[in-house]
Amino acid sequence: MLLQGLRILAVEQYGAGPFGTQFLSSLGAEVIKIENPNDGGDMSRSVGPYFREELPETARSVFFQGLNIGKKSVTLDITRPEGREIFRRLAAGAHGVASNLRGDVPEKIGITYSHLADVNPRIVCSHLTGYGRGNAREKWPGYDYLMQAETGYFHLTGEPDSPPARFGLSMIDLMTGLAMSFGLLAGIREAERSGRGRDLDVSLFDLSLFNLNYIGNWYLNAGAVTTRTTRSAHPSLTPCQTYRTQDGWIYLMCNKEKFWGILCGKVGRPELAKDARFLTFKERLANRDLITQLLDEALSAKTTAEWLVDFAGSVPASPILDVKQALDNPWANEGDRIQRIPLPGADPLRLLRNPIRTGEPPVASTPAPALGAHTEEILAGIGITGEAFAALRRQGIA
Repeated sequence: MLLQGLRILAVEQYGAGPFGTQFLSSLGAEVIKIENPNDGGDMSRSVGPYFREELPETARSVFFQGLNIGKKSVTLDITRPEGREIFRRLAAGAHGVASNLRGDVPEKIGITYSHLADVNPRIVCSHLTGYGRGNAREKWPGYDYLMQAETGYFHLTGEPDSPPARFGLSMIDLMTGLAMSFGLLAGIREAERSGRGRDLDVSLFDLSLFNLNYIGNWYLNAGAVTTRTTRSAHPSLTPCQTYRTQDGWIYLMCNKEKFWGILCGKVGRPELAKDARFLTFKERLANRDLITQLLDEALSAKTTAEWLVDFAGSVPASPILDVKQALDNPWANEGDRIQRIPLPGADPLRLLRNPIRTGEPPVASTPAPALGAHTEEILAGIGITGEAFAALRRQGIA
């Protein structure tokens, strides 16, 4: 297990942070969720509409399970001085802290490097926030769709004549969570070398802006304002869009020059490869509408499935599937892409597996923990047992 022996305290909730730390737990790290015992813990524990009744009451949400398998849960109210002191004791034996909170909160509750360095100079604190810390927006609540709206995604998604639209998935949350954990691991590696930890920051807004990548850089260097394209076409490469087949649609992505000639031969129109109107990407972009018409006609001779057989390994092509079709796809079910976590006396919990393959058997997954399931075990590790532990419980601190 690549990350065996790594202990991370996760002050996290909902989607972005838990998605990022689940990459760590799936590679063998011990990820300990720190949850407030007085407010139900991670809010995603109650997110529906789908639940598995065979699981503990506080861990039945399929949404929650999909973001937290393999982790541990400790209830600890770190808004109170007693809870913060216990957190410091836990931090003394941890490698890192991962959080996804509003920008002003980490400092308030004492989970930054300046608050923890005296007990652990090597600790790395990775903060995921909406808009960053220490700026005019640090107190603003931030969510995925807000970022998509403000950084141009709505303007880029959908058909040209459709209303502004978001991505179908919360990609900013998911990618920012991954960036948080990537930064955390980089910081831990440096702390091992230097003996000194640090704070690291990533925000939903900054990640969303960075994701504009070539489209953003085109504007910054050429003033080009890229917008939505018909049939989900690439803004400059052709053919790269949806095309009609005999029974529906197919997506072709001929993003290297060689694929155009191969495609022309496969659809029975080899002469198009040498047509002066279509010789390079530049000419094909200028004649995109004509290419769409010609390929619609040629591809309508066969079904999508038939074309996929013809194109396999030679022309980049995919069927256009809904979620059910995608997850029932034999290719998706080949190997271990979908894991099955046993549940006593019930059908297994089926969840998507982390995509990183290590060359070793994957870490055996356990269901996401019930709220506070590991509190007694983890606190015993720092000497809090017996009456001391019982007193914390009575006071609502643990």
